[in-house]
Amino acid sequence: MSQKNLSSNSIQNHRVTWEGCSVLLDINDGDRLVFARLSPAAKLKIGNKNCSLQPLIGCPFGSLFQVENGPEGPYLSRFIPSAEGNKIEEKTDSETKVESRDNRALIDNNRAQSLTGEDIEAMRSQGARGDEIIEALIANSTTFEKKTSFSQEKYRVRKQKKYAPKVLLRRPVARSICEAYFKKYPARIGFLRVDTLSLLLSMANVSANSDVLVVDMIGGLLTGSVAERLGGAGYVCNTYQGDAPYSMDIVRIFNFSNEICKRIVRSPTSDLLSQKESSEQILQNEISMEETSLPSENGESNLDLENTNTAERVCTSGKAGEKASQDTMDMFKANGFSSLIIAAPEIDTWTLVNDLLPLLSNSAPFAIYHQYLQPLATCMHNLQVGKMAIGLQISEPWLREYQVLPSRTHPCMQMSAFGGYILSGTKTCST
Repeated sequence: MSQKNLSSNSIQNHRVTWEGCSVLLDINDGDRLVFARLSPAAKLKIGNKNCSLQPLIGCPFGSLFQVENGPEGPYLSRFIPSAEGNKIEEKTDSETKVESRDNRALIDNNRAQSLTGEDIEAMRSQGARGDEIIEALIANSTTFEKKTSFSQEKYRVRKQKKYAPKVLLRRPVARSICEAYFKKYPARIGFLRVDTLSLLLSMANVSANSDVLVVDMIGGLLTGSVAERLGGAGYVCNTYQGDAPYSMDIVRIFNFSNEICKRIVRSPTSDLLSQKESSEQILQNEISMEETSLPSENGESNLDLENTNTAERVCTSGKAGEKASQDTMDMFKANGFSSLIIAAPEIDTWTLVNDLLPLLSNSAPFAIYHQYLQPLATCMHNLQVGKMAIGLQISEPWLREYQVLPSRTHPCMQMSAFGGYILSGTKTCST
């Protein structure tokens, strides 16, 4: 199959990678997370080895690869775990009694391993696989058989990460992207945890055929997550204050199709507010005209009803993040936004809500994320005093990660206990 046909078939089937797509590479079970764009010339450095990413093109997401040594240097080879390695052997009572040994008698003096570095390099030059080197290290270790089964497994995993690292090909979706950024660069996404992100989308009632107004100052993660849930049915309007729009670099990692990209638009807040003011003036003029107009002889009104119908969904944008067209702005003006989501830790929350809440349709939900509690508490108080919303509540997400292993199931010792705060509510009619 040619590369062109393979690429076209992969685009139709988004479970398979294609040339030019973005992927998340999970190295050694979460030790290192790397975003990459697949191409024949792309390379990934694992340890001190540079491996080409070309073998990853045309493979299903979820595939596992292992670094191997070849005549032309290291390369990524498809790895299929054996079924025997996934089985957990049940121990009898006699085997459990034998397992009562511990590591107290072991002495760490660097003399337990008889295999030297020169021997390992010689094995590599002869084309030995990573698994073969690990088995040789185990066979030449004088203390391996004296260790407990847990210590033996830890020794095997440690050597596997060094001599036979594995790379998992993951699909970049909202969850995996949020987890990767939260682990590597949490400040870039405002310390937004994955459970907090899912709660934001749920509280804002983001679903198909929705028009969502978003203030995204966390790199585009929120905009991409909303567009992913809409699936091309509905609009995401990323608004910003001032002349310079906020960064949306993370949106490019999602591998959105052209139809979904067309539904991601941008508009400054000043333009949206001017559209709102003009629509209110038009509505007042129409009300005054309706009061002064008289019915015709056949009982019909003289008003032109076509101008008051709901605007059709017309989109002329070509890529994600383009300025909203006039037709799209007219649609927002006629219908109002169906929900509002704010993640702007660098701007005063109440100022944003006071400006953007009138742009929502009546009974529209909103959800606001902030790393700290006080800005949301101040905003909630002002909304209550102004009677601008109902059902106001501040939620604190809570998540605990567990390590699940045989005879070792317990909460992880190192995990984030803080997930920020979310202010949610429903807009009420101002009149």
